[in-house]
Amino acid sequence: MTTRQKHTLSVLVENSPGVLARVSSLFSRRAYNIDSLAVGPTENPDYSRMTIVIDVEGHALEQVVQQLDKLVNVISITELDPIVSVQRELLLVKVATTATTRSQVLETVQLFRAKVVDVAQDAVTIEATGNAEKIQALLSVLEPYGIKELVQSGLVAISRGLKTGSNQ
Repeated sequence: MTTRQKHTLSVLVENSPGVLARVSSLFSRRAYNIDSLAVGPTENPDYSRMTIVIDVEGHALEQVVQQLDKLVNVISITELDPIVSVQRELLLVKVATTATTRSQVLETVQLFRAKVVDVAQDAVTIEATGNAEKIQALLSVLEPYGIKELVQSGLVAISRGLKTGSNQ
């Protein structure tokens, strides 16, 4: 029996309209859920990089990669191993505070090497970056204070060291 696991794909694509729609529709047509998707420009304005996290078994992963590779706008696909890549998420979270709890929340921010980016009378907005485990741990510690709002980016990742030959 094959086990499902999360895979991180770094997909270099042409920076042109409709590419994101074509890539995401490939996943939906095959009923694969995208756990995380982040897209942004690269050092070359002609290309964008998609970081896609999917939860599939080995054979299905091969099929997804083969189908992605057939898309005209796809330049290269690399599966990023967490051990040999840098992977981060961004979190913005608004936490309720009172005069009594504000100092405790600020201590937590320091402990997690996060930043306070906005302070209101009744809330503090915190920015944190890190791997999924760090982000989840921070949220767990802040939750008792009252999380009023949060937004979390998809995973972004890059291989360690110099660029590989398959990347443009």
